[in-house]
Amino acid sequence: MSAFSSASRLRRIAIPALLLTASALGGCSSIDRLSQIGEQPKLSAIDNPTTQPGYKPVQMPMPKPEVASYSPNSLWRSGSRAFFKDQRATHVGDLLTVTVNITDKANIENETQRSRSNKEDSGITDFIGAKTITQANKILPGRILTADSTASSDGKGSVNRTEALQTNVAAVVTQVLPNGNLVVEGKQEIRVNYEIRELVVAGIVRPEDIQSDNTIDSSKIAQARIAYGGRGQITDVQQPRYGQQVMDVLLPF
Repeated sequence: MSAFSSASRLRRIAIPALLLTASALGGCSSIDRLSQIGEQPKLSAIDNPTTQPGYKPVQMPMPKPEVASYSPNSLWRSGSRAFFKDQRATHVGDLLTVTVNITDKANIENETQRSRSNKEDSGITDFIGAKTITQANKILPGRILTADSTASSDGKGSVNRTEALQTNVAAVVTQVLPNGNLVVEGKQEIRVNYEIRELVVAGIVRPEDIQSDNTIDSSKIAQARIAYGGRGQITDVQQPRYGQQVMDVLLPF
């Protein structure tokens, strides 16, 4: 058998073995990453959020329905921001702009100190004239029990965190609750070179909180879910290897 045929056969055996090992360690994610070596990460396809696996309609406690009242002989509709038509999002499929403005700062410092000292000492100094009897001095101990203990602890902890995120993202109304509140969800992807930045916003908004320009601040979103991250070469380098992640989970120390 020639060296070329041996190398070819070894290659046919080694490549599936490597793929199988990668699949066992990282699943389909590892195979996808191997297939995208040297290529830019692909953007996700635009899809319907309600068809995604794990999607569940939002169910919240709802008030009793109220009968709508209309003003007779009036061209102006109550709650309308425009004379002819309200341009704000109201129905499933409408768009609105979410202004993500997060500025959090926390500075916490705690210190606890504790100290305790105990001493126990008991014995027999003179047991019925034991001091005058030589043999008794040898048998009877001078100290029956002596115990000393000292304990102290000093604990300190501090938290210093500053977070800031300011951006805008367009969201889609995916559901209208019985009381008129809107369930919105928006996703934005930006690719720069070989890195994709992702921004996901989801939650429940009141139509009254939507501004006249069809925008809403993220602080007015109930059950808000805001995720900002990315994927690509830089993110891969920042993440620990699979082996290290497994050891971090399994090792108890």
